Amino acid sequence: MIRRKLQAEKGIQIDSVSEAMERILGDGVTDLLVQATHMMVGGEYEAVRQAISAYVKRFDALNMGDPLLADVESLSDLADAIISTYAELRDDELLALMGHGSARSSFASYELLDKRFRESVHANICVGTVEHEPGIAPVLARINARKPRKVTIAPLLVVAGGHAVRDMAGDGPESWKSQISATGIQTECILKGMGEYQAVRDLYVRHARHARRIQAGVVNDAT
Repeated sequence: MIRRKLQAEKGIQIDSVSEAMERILGDGVTDLLVQATHMMVGGEYEAVRQAISAYVKRFDALNMGDPLLADVESLSDLADAIISTYAELRDDELLALMGHGSARSSFASYELLDKRFRESVHANICVGTVEHEPGIAPVLARINARKPRKVTIAPLLVVAGGHAVRDMAGDGPESWKSQISATGIQTECILKGMGEYQAVRDLYVRHARHARRIQAGVVNDAT
């Protein structure tokens, strides 16, 4: 959708996955590493992985790195990165992270991340989603339980795009800002994607270094 929009409105042509793979082959590349910049192993990640796997026989080596939230270990790493990024968060403040949500997640990433914060000394950080479960409900529940002086809302998204601008920080009645402000608590929105933080970028680099080989359309552990 974004590619079509850029082409129609600005004349900007961006390769599809298949077009990019063909161009890379045309450049004479024989060993390729693809690092997914998705947040989690969901439908969009799987679509990219399947498109790439169709080219496995045309490369000497074809490897793919995991998205940010691939397993429990990477979830813990992301939690630590978020905690370090918002180290100045006060006890009477609450940080609400808005994830996208997925109907095809490999495990309950958002719920587990929220549980990680809730059961630690960083219980003033909570997680919800803009689409699918769990929605904004966990955030509103945490606000009701803690009654913070201030709520800071930030996107749990690699890029602060349309969802962050419209669904998180927009003025419409269904936006997170509007729903949280309606509780009477001071609300601030940070329009900065996860990909803008060095600690998160470092995690993507780590995943690239541990990329796994794709063989016959299946991602296998690298040897």
